[in-house]
Amino acid sequence: MVLRAAAFHHFDVLRTLMHCTNGLQYFLTLLHFFLIEKEQQEAIEHIDEVQNEIDRLNEQASEEILKVEQKYNKLRQPFFQKRSELIAKIPNFWVTTFVNHPQVSALLGEEDEEALHYLSRVEVTEFEDIKSGYRIDFYYDENPYFENKVLSKEFHLNESGDPSSKSTEIKWKSGKDLTKRSSQTPNKAGKKRQHEEPESFFTWFTDHSDAGADELGEVIKDDIWPNPLQYYLVPDMDDEEGEGEDDDDDEEGLEDIDEEGDEDDGEEDEEEDDGDDGEVCPK
Repeated sequence: MVLRAAAFHHFDVLRTLMHCTNGLQYFLTLLHFFLIEKEQQEAIEHIDEVQNEIDRLNEQASEEILKVEQKYNKLRQPFFQKRSELIAKIPNFWVTTFVNHPQVSALLGEEDEEALHYLSRVEVTEFEDIKSGYRIDFYYDENPYFENKVLSKEFHLNESGDPSSKSTEIKWKSGKDLTKRSSQTPNKAGKKRQHEEPESFFTWFTDHSDAGADELGEVIKDDIWPNPLQYYLVPDMDDEEGEGEDDDDDEEGLEDIDEEGDEDDGEEDEEEDDGDDGEVCPK
């Protein structure tokens, strides 16, 4: 009797679904979505497994790359030393390099540029493990601005990934503190970029507000230091503009000469025509 009642119950349910508007279609749709969702969930789980393998390989690659960087960083040191010795033979090498660099030049006022004429050497040193930070050293000859022979700024990244920086305290000579002269006149490069009252380049040594986004430090380490010669050899834009103006003047002069020549030729042709009109053919 129980089995019979159960059979009748399922039959009643099925009959109800059949008689309901689109009831069976609704049931099949739900079943379809259920199967699709199950397939998608399984795919997501497999994707996650594959992604874990990719992440593991990326970590392994980072470790291997770091070892290679550490190896070649040591191999480069003798060449950096040799390059510094050769640069020392060229007067005003570093001030010229900085002035020619578009990002650094925008930070330089006229007095900053004067002070940088005493800069004799720049050194960038990455810490042995590379990933924990680096230091930039600026070596100065005796100068009228400050007592320091070396100005340094260090950037550190601790184990938790928090960046920080520290630098040498500049011992300014009396009345020579450039960081207190916010109204310095921008140099030529600064004028081109229309900077108003730029802060002194030397305020960089006292700014530790955002060590993780120190643009000047990154520019010196990653752009200038690997090959400073490319910026030292950049031609003076003012000279290029002057040469361009001279070329334009020369071209205009040639055009004027050509035009005068054309006018003279035109006059000669007219005279010849007049002469021909005056001739009388012999009878």
